[in-house]
Amino acid sequence: MTDDRLVLSAPAVPESLEVVHAMLAQLWASAGEVADRDRMRFEMAVIEIVANVVEHAYARDASTGRRFEISLVADEERLVATLGDNGLPMELDMSAVTMPDDELAESGRGLALATAALDDLRYERVEGRNRWTLVCLRQPA
Repeated sequence: MTDDRLVLSAPAVPESLEVVHAMLAQLWASAGEVADRDRMRFEMAVIEIVANVVEHAYARDASTGRRFEISLVADEERLVATLGDNGLPMELDMSAVTMPDDELAESGRGLALATAALDDLRYERVEGRNRWTLVCLRQPA
């Protein structure tokens, strides 16, 4: 078991989702035994949040472009992702996040799915950047 942190800085474009998938594969290769349920819920939540950043993180400064940074770490007790982006501040009440009423809605499920999958999902604005923290408590493998 390792607790080495994997870190990526990338443009906030759809193609970067493939790189995040590769990071997750690397995490699983180095994390030892992780219960399938924990892998699935953590991976789904990470991809949902990164996809939201790619779609919605509008850059404050056009000269730097839209970018995000992500770090992933697995220790004996938790799987943790920390994601930051240079997007505009968001007005978000995490306690009000719910699934859309219309079951045919094509968007609006990502945050609700991530919230349901994780043990802790936090959003905050820190030093002019959006920061997401995703925590999945590990179950025995």
